[in-house]
Amino acid sequence: MATDLAKEAKARGIEYFLISFTDLFGVMRAKLVPAAAIAGMQKDGAGFAGFAAWLDMTPADSDMFGVPDPESLIQLPWKPEVGWLAADLWLDGKEVAHAPRNTLKRVLANASAKGYRLKTGVEPEYFLISADGSDISDPNDRQTKPCYDQSALMRRYDVIKEICDAMLSLGWGPYQNDHEDGNGQFEMNWNYNDALVTADQHAFFKYMVKALAEKHGLRATFMPKPFANLTGNGCHAHVSVWDKTGKKNLFADAKGELGVSKLGYRFMGGLMAHARGMTAITNPTVNSYKRLNASITTSGATWSPNMVTYGGNNRTTMMRIPDPGRFEMRLADGAANPYLFPAVLLAAGLDGIENDLDPGKRVDLDMFSEGQKVRGARKLPLNLLDALRELGRDKKLSAALGQETVDAFIKLKMLDWHDYTAYLSQWEREHTLDC
Repeated sequence: MATDLAKEAKARGIEYFLISFTDLFGVMRAKLVPAAAIAGMQKDGAGFAGFAAWLDMTPADSDMFGVPDPESLIQLPWKPEVGWLAADLWLDGKEVAHAPRNTLKRVLANASAKGYRLKTGVEPEYFLISADGSDISDPNDRQTKPCYDQSALMRRYDVIKEICDAMLSLGWGPYQNDHEDGNGQFEMNWNYNDALVTADQHAFFKYMVKALAEKHGLRATFMPKPFANLTGNGCHAHVSVWDKTGKKNLFADAKGELGVSKLGYRFMGGLMAHARGMTAITNPTVNSYKRLNASITTSGATWSPNMVTYGGNNRTTMMRIPDPGRFEMRLADGAANPYLFPAVLLAAGLDGIENDLDPGKRVDLDMFSEGQKVRGARKLPLNLLDALRELGRDKKLSAALGQETVDAFIKLKMLDWHDYTAYLSQWEREHTLDC
């Protein structure tokens, strides 16, 4: 039986619900619904005009309805009278095929039919910056190598503690918080889970961090490369596939190389094969490619991949195997859509399993300084346009994600690209005004 949201509101003291969805650009949209009206909303959904969000719709389309998933309910720890709900989008009695959460659920259902269950954990990095966005918020956070800087971490103790306390109260199992490699940059880790649960948590985490930063007079950004001289914001994902019951890790094999099974390597083979097209989704903004193809930062390393490779416990490759039974995908950045990101990982990985794709030999070199020694390794796309073209050419990814999802994503992102190319930057004026 699904959770009765009206009864849940009375039991928990919830006065309002945010019925929320995430659009193709990763923007969270919502309506605020009083608890007195939630019974009807649970049945019929909250109405939205789809064209008003980043979805492939027109003003002439019918009302779109966000039907809340009662199992996703999160009571805001800092505003306990408000409950947040992830919603699935419907239009004219049918699911909106290109809606990100619907896309993920469809790919997960396909995997489940084959006996597979995806589990993921994410590591979204973010900067705490000034309210106007002009600089990092802590003027004393200026070390050349600021990673794990205890003093800088503790100067932001109040906001970090409130975010971590919130995750503790929600039962997410947070286990560490650290100052990352960029000045003003932080990362918080919590337990892995089924992919849909992690995706909902990831979406809510981004909202929560921004809201609590504002409460403390700060601003949080997950922008891939907010400062040219500092390390960018990655969003690493730890990935494993389990049997349908969720009790047996199918990537684990004590006899396999680095403790990973043949099925696990085939899954990675799919990610290697589809990496260039997948990058459009894992790195979905113009700014993303200033992180992927960055010059050396003040700390000495960008920590982001630039070629399609995998390795053992090697942070310079696109994928690394830190422990038996799982791997870490290091490609995605802070702009990655919380739902499309796991969807494209699973779509590519399933193709690897089904077609016995070999990831090749692992790389044990420092790819940042010795990458030229790796023969046959492909470069990642240099910009969003190249990535979108690669995605458009990848017919298997399109089929697995849904052609409507890929077409809508490319269509809207191409508008984004053209908007960017029409912008006259100060760099152009400085370098070509007198040509």
